Amino acid sequence: MQAIWKGSVSFGLVTIPVKVYAATQEKDVAFRQVHATDGGRIRYRRICEIEGEEVPYSDIAKGYELPDGEMVVLTSDELSELPLPTRHIVEVLEFVPAEEIDPIYVSRSYYLQADGPAAKPYVLLRDALRRTGQTALVKVALRNREALAMLRPKDDVLVLQTMLWPDEVRDGSFAAPAADVEVRPQEVAMAESYIQTLETTFDPDRYHDEYRAALEQVIEAKTAGREVEVPKAAPAKGEVVDLMAALQASVDEARRQRGEAPAESGGRATRQPAAKKAATKKTAAKKTAAKKTAAKKATTKTTKKAPAKKAQKAPARKSA
Repeated sequence: MQAIWKGSVSFGLVTIPVKVYAATQEKDVAFRQVHATDGGRIRYRRICEIEGEEVPYSDIAKGYELPDGEMVVLTSDELSELPLPTRHIVEVLEFVPAEEIDPIYVSRSYYLQADGPAAKPYVLLRDALRRTGQTALVKVALRNREALAMLRPKDDVLVLQTMLWPDEVRDGSFAAPAADVEVRPQEVAMAESYIQTLETTFDPDRYHDEYRAALEQVIEAKTAGREVEVPKAAPAKGEVVDLMAALQASVDEARRQRGEAPAESGGRATRQPAAKKAATKKTAAKKTAAKKTAAKKATTKTTKKAPAKKAQKAPARKSA
């Protein structure tokens, strides 16, 4: 794997030389734009709209368009001369609790590898962050763009996650429902019941890109000359009319998929699997049978031990 950046982490007076590697990769199926009739590749040429001729890549510069349409051209030399202190330094600004950083700010993730003799200070920073539960807020310049980022431990590695600047996160208040929208306590309770039914621990291996898998099957079938069988999509869900009924149905379906008994109507779901319930009944039946057997044995034993009554002899008659 090729490093995309090489520099140092400035941790107070401690300098940690590191290499930066992309931590993620997107696995979308890549397509080319082609002519539908013959499959020929569609090519794009860089044409200057003034001269009408193709321009070589070496002659292309960056331009900033002003509101009146005028173009300000910036050369690569002018851009490289701009002050960018974080070009080769990951500068630690401060430390904050990880839970205080809203995930909406996170952009991309990178792995940091200690470079050369930097293993000891690397481990020092990693273990200190883990023990304190803090995340380092840093500044770093990747691909000639300075970014705010956070530095945190993941397993045995330090992860650098670039962040959006505050003015890059849009205000979401426009998407909030009206303040006068109310839900009933029963509806909230049923929604909580549904959440509890699906509550579990996070395991990313449980989730798969079903669309990509289906797309790869279609491509494989066309490559092999087989008939293309497009998987059927799940039926579209209708509009919610009765919220409580929809929530109850959602809880019952979730429990059914988990092999659990349906929830009692109108109440919170009791999280007792059907198999467990059957086992409980079986155990109770065994205990009842055992009690009956013990009682029967006790009765038999008592009957055997009871002494037999002796017949009373009639008094002898005196002779006259």
